[in-house]
Amino acid sequence: LSLIQFFSKMKKWMDMSNLPQEFRERVERLERNFEVSTVIFKKFEPIFFDMFQNPYEETSKPHRSRKQRRVPCSVKDLFNFCWTLFVYTKGNFRMIGDDLVNSYHLLLCCLDLIFANALLCPNRRDLLNPSFKGLPVEFHTLEIKASEDPPCIIAMLCELHDGLLVEAKGIKEHYFKPYIAKLFDRKILKGDCLLDLCNFTENSKALNKEYEEYVLTVGDFDERVFLGADAEEEIGTRKFPADVPGEKTAARAHVECHLQQHFEKKRSFAPSTPLTGRRYLREKEAVITPVASATQSVSRLQSMVAGLKNAPSEQLTAIFESCARSPMESIVSRVKEIGETFCCSYTQSTDEQPGSHIDFAINRLKLAEILYYKILETIMVQETRRLHGKDLTALLEQDLFHRSLLACCLEIVLFAYSSPRTFPWIIEVLDLRPFYFYKVIEVLIRSEEGLSRDMVKHLNSIEEQILESLAWTRNSALWNALEASDNKVPTCEEVIFPSNFEASNGGSGLGHLPMMPLSPIIHPRVKEVRTDLGGSLRRDMQPLSPISVHERYSSPTAGSAKRRLFGDDSPKEMQMEKILTKGTKLTIAPAASIGAENMSTSPGQTVLTMTTTTGPGKAGQKVTIPLHG
Repeated sequence: LSLIQFFSKMKKWMDMSNLPQEFRERVERLERNFEVSTVIFKKFEPIFFDMFQNPYEETSKPHRSRKQRRVPCSVKDLFNFCWTLFVYTKGNFRMIGDDLVNSYHLLLCCLDLIFANALLCPNRRDLLNPSFKGLPVEFHTLEIKASEDPPCIIAMLCELHDGLLVEAKGIKEHYFKPYIAKLFDRKILKGDCLLDLCNFTENSKALNKEYEEYVLTVGDFDERVFLGADAEEEIGTRKFPADVPGEKTAARAHVECHLQQHFEKKRSFAPSTPLTGRRYLREKEAVITPVASATQSVSRLQSMVAGLKNAPSEQLTAIFESCARSPMESIVSRVKEIGETFCCSYTQSTDEQPGSHIDFAINRLKLAEILYYKILETIMVQETRRLHGKDLTALLEQDLFHRSLLACCLEIVLFAYSSPRTFPWIIEVLDLRPFYFYKVIEVLIRSEEGLSRDMVKHLNSIEEQILESLAWTRNSALWNALEASDNKVPTCEEVIFPSNFEASNGGSGLGHLPMMPLSPIIHPRVKEVRTDLGGSLRRDMQPLSPISVHERYSSPTAGSAKRRLFGDDSPKEMQMEKILTKGTKLTIAPAASIGAENMSTSPGQTVLTMTTTTGPGKAGQKVTIPLHG
């Protein structure tokens, strides 16, 4: 029974046995750790083959003497040692274990260390790939002395293999190097060169022994299973290619297909929902690995906030000062309070997941704060134009609006880093109702053009999750809103633009389903994700929701029959009302009296004739309707 089959059967068993949520969360965390390790290992192989010789092509040399002699480590031994060092180090930093981005950068640190030792160790250059781009210029001519400072190729690895240089260097300096020094202090690692003939065997044995103790005490599963000869049966992947590079056997293609099906939804670690889980459709973007997807999301996020500070800009400060009552102090204090709550919860260990280091929490919070002030400024500019310069004090004093917006920014940052703390973790930590969080999603999407496609899809999936279940819980704020509006729920026609109802006669509608109402979130970015029609839409052709952000967070008018959620009355209804009030001539007569008309009627049938006049002295249109019965 492979691990993939185990998790599949475990889910079915948990559903049939109706096991408690705590047990389900533990299994989900174990599965996520397995998924992260699988993704990292699939990335580890090609990087190792790029830096070092291919261990599969290595030929073993027969011993000519019966006397046991120490032999230098082979490329295959180096491959196993590097992976074991990575999984053991990752186990020590449990806050990195199920974080895909941090785990990947930790792997790059391990490869950097092994490369430096292979380069500086005498007579061990044969392990290196002579065509690797990270080799020093004098590699083929000069000998590098062991006393020299080890070269750092983190920058080269990040450039070649989808890494983030700042993140990787931070992991190396603040976590990896101090931990390796600790391993030397504990005598787990010995010698000036880890790969030296006298040191490698002892280092490898000691490292494997320590890792075995870790697995038996606090570990989830032995991640060295990827190195075994039967890895294909136990997991669904191979340790080394069993065929010539560039070719695939039918068995390997089947294994890769099986893995692809299991990890398809983990490309961005976003939840799959009925609307966003379009797994059977071809992706618009090129197929990329989960690691590349995660690092690209972080790069996109960092480019969105590049050059900005986690404080109000001059323009935003000017908007605050133009209000009747400046909200600057309350906004800054609220952001500080939410930040302290976030850092405390992010670093706190629970039964479901270990706490992260405070440095990670501060880094995530800073990005979210910059994004919050950036989007808040955009929203204020939009609202000023919409309301023609009216005072924005009432909106800026809405506590729920600010909490929801900052929570949404934190969720975007956590998603970009593929954090295991997925929604609704953030609203549980900040004690925010899903109903209020839902309100800010459209506002944020239409205010920030830099969001990637995956980020928009993730927010869309959260919206669906709230609409499906979270908004209908016992303590939901939705019930209070319904009670305040005298339990008068708006109909679909009252809250959706008439242009969003697709015609069934093959007209100019964009869709193919008759009379299928689209979501009121009609921003072209969202429509692109939901309907895959975004390529034919222009942003200036799409009407934004006419409701202001202030109205979105206000209570409905007491005693109103219906609440204007997303716009004015239907233009079609207004046009019909105009026609009926300006002049309409109705005639009801037997069919025989209009025999001159080219109309098929049965004897004795009554018809209704309606003539409209569009203006004085102008002929109107004549409509004849048969009345059956």
